[in-house]
Amino acid sequence: MAVARKAITAEDLWKFERAGGISLSPDGAQAVCSLQTFSMEENKGQSALWLLSTFGGGPRRLTQCGEKDGQAAWSPTGERIAFVAKREQQGKKDETPQLYVIAPDGGEARRVSDYAPGIEAFKWFPDGRRIAFVSWVWPELKGSQAQARRHKEFKERKESGYATSEAQYRYWDHNVPMGRVAHLHVLDVASGRVTDLFEGSGLELSRAEPDANTFDIAPDGKRIAFVHDAAAEKRMDNCKVLSELNLRTRRTETLVHDRGWDLEHPRYSPDGQRIAFVASHQGKKHTMPAQLALLERGGRWRVLSADWDHAVHGPLRWADDGQSVHFTAEGEARNHLWRFELRSRSATRVAAGGWVQSFDVAAGVVVCTADAMDHPARVHAHRDGEPPRRLERFNDDLLATLKLGTHEDVRFKGAQGDEVQMWVVYPPGFDARKKYPVLHSIHGGPHAASGDTFHYRWNNHVFAAQGYVVACVNYHGSSGFGYAFLDSITHRWGELELQDVEAATDWLLKKPWADRKRVFATGGSYGGYMVAWMNGHVKPGRYQAYVCHAGCFDWVSMFAEDAYTWFPRELGASYWDDMAKVHAQSPHAFAGKMKTPTLVIHGALDYRVPDGQGLAYYNTLKARGVDARLLWYPDENHWILKPRNSKLWYAEYFGWLKQHDPGRGRARR
Repeated sequence: MAVARKAITAEDLWKFERAGGISLSPDGAQAVCSLQTFSMEENKGQSALWLLSTFGGGPRRLTQCGEKDGQAAWSPTGERIAFVAKREQQGKKDETPQLYVIAPDGGEARRVSDYAPGIEAFKWFPDGRRIAFVSWVWPELKGSQAQARRHKEFKERKESGYATSEAQYRYWDHNVPMGRVAHLHVLDVASGRVTDLFEGSGLELSRAEPDANTFDIAPDGKRIAFVHDAAAEKRMDNCKVLSELNLRTRRTETLVHDRGWDLEHPRYSPDGQRIAFVASHQGKKHTMPAQLALLERGGRWRVLSADWDHAVHGPLRWADDGQSVHFTAEGEARNHLWRFELRSRSATRVAAGGWVQSFDVAAGVVVCTADAMDHPARVHAHRDGEPPRRLERFNDDLLATLKLGTHEDVRFKGAQGDEVQMWVVYPPGFDARKKYPVLHSIHGGPHAASGDTFHYRWNNHVFAAQGYVVACVNYHGSSGFGYAFLDSITHRWGELELQDVEAATDWLLKKPWADRKRVFATGGSYGGYMVAWMNGHVKPGRYQAYVCHAGCFDWVSMFAEDAYTWFPRELGASYWDDMAKVHAQSPHAFAGKMKTPTLVIHGALDYRVPDGQGLAYYNTLKARGVDARLLWYPDENHWILKPRNSKLWYAEYFGWLKQHDPGRGRARR
């Protein structure tokens, strides 16, 4: 008996099981991934580890009691799986994340670290007896006991003030730990002994969330390559260098430090004689794409993908034969997994997006998680000469109960006569003979894209299920359409993007099903900037209402955000040098023309776009007598991450649109 399908809702988004990072066993026979689930009632999520056979068969849950088990990685022998978690074991509850190991055939996980500052990310040594990990420590202290005492003192402090003289002191939604820096450590798994590799050296890893891809361990286990900011003052826009630490002598050698080049994601070749990494020539221009680079031991480094007009995304994974490197790269609103042949300097697509989220390579097997606009992330194994093999069915039953609309990839002529790509998502049961309201969902960045991906925070199918035809324009400046297209908006923000959105609206309104009296525009982050920009530049009445989520309103006050040096480079000037140029690209300078009703949404913990931006926009609209509504969260950041808050977000979002929809009448609020 067929199951009756219903339209997807915001609550349904929190019923999906979300597959995370994936790791292959050394023989390529099994993979382990994290699976995150949520409870609307409890207003929180939890994650567990699952085992999947790359030959097929059902997945098996590996961990049971942890709330946030993640970052799983197989030991080199395949006998153990390490992961990061906060648990209670033998009467001791973890105050900070610690390392655990578990056998792949199950049993109890065992805590192998007890390091007070906590574990951020890790990698196994080739001998399987040691683990290298990242932790934030007080650099002036020596030894684990001193770190533990200081951690206890800091935890018990009564003062809440954050004092710093650093240029980089917060990132996205959190303060960089006061007085602490990120160091590399080594853990002896058997004894639990921890050694700080950077102790007393003045070295530290990046302050922008350093993870396991900021370093790599040589195949012989004698050296560690890592990227770091070598400048005296750490700043968000400093270029990182590539260095190598000899574990026997504790001496560090700088391998690559070319002025203006920013380096990321080092990875040793299987023979240890080469290091692949990602390099971006920031000295040439701040928008330059990331490229694949290679350093030969004892030789010079070189860029390999300069003639390939795609940005390379880490992490990097070598093929077993050392002749090619795997990575992801965008291409026209999709994110694919590629294999780059070093000799021919050519790229071959290994797995097609949708949007490839994570992957791993071992023993000739490639495994990846990838979602698409019409389904959450799925896990597939790829072997040469064989079709991809699906390894799980986590969300199939739920999807079978939901009715999703269709979507299509369309092209139209935008700014400068260039072709512009747009996704159009239709409501379930769409009938071209009927009239539908049109809803723009404008992406952030701006150097990002509306991709073929299942977005939980801005889900286009949930939007469409409310009866809207949803338009997602990849305007000038979007990533994945070549460097010239990406860089075209530099020093002229708002101009070309608006032309593209307006051209898209014109294209849509020519369709017989489009109701020109029911057109709306919404966006988040840079998309929020765009709808604020539109409010000051588009004739009132063209759009019935806007929604601005975490949008930039005033580029001068945006200096409250800690990546401030990026904006003058994009805008073409600092406000103290050329106020007119900055104001010419700032929505607040056009507030006198704003008349369209707007819902403003912001989180107090948003350090990417401080909530003062949203509050200033809302207050300006209210002062001008423009119909406006504010949704402000004291406990959310740039995005809304809690289930109940997300439910409220969608309710306010749709309530606002319906209130200003002449086809539905004004709802009482």
